[in-house]
Amino acid sequence: MRPRPWQLAVAVVAGGAALLVAAGSWPRAGHGPERTVVVTMHHSRFSPATLRVDPGQRVRFVLRNTDPIDHEFILGDAAVQARHEQGRDRHHHGEVPGERSVAAGQEAATTYAFPAGLDGRTLEFACHLPGHYAYGMHGTVRVGGGA
Repeated sequence: MRPRPWQLAVAVVAGGAALLVAAGSWPRAGHGPERTVVVTMHHSRFSPATLRVDPGQRVRFVLRNTDPIDHEFILGDAAVQARHEQGRDRHHHGEVPGERSVAAGQEAATTYAFPAGLDGRTLEFACHLPGHYAYGMHGTVRVGGGA
């Protein structure tokens, strides 16, 4: 028995709807699920100071500076941190993922994608304004490796 044309149309529409639902819930290739983390800057410290993310995950960092002085959030490996500690660029407006200046009493955001190749590694986030890193304004992000 052959299917009738209306039965074929219903099957095509139903299959297309199922594909759209699946595509909308499927993580974007190479990015994994997105997550938001609020990081507070208070008394020249980051809270939380340690984080864990999944490889392939995109994280939107909402940065809240509750201090009466400016700070910055620089996320990266040891080479990135060394470059910023010795560098002269004191304002980061979000052009580089994971690098953002936050004025006193203000809030800013940056999004960083943690590639799958970082699984098992630890990155650092820090403020490199004069004296802030030495004072202890830095934290770590562990990529993968369990809870």
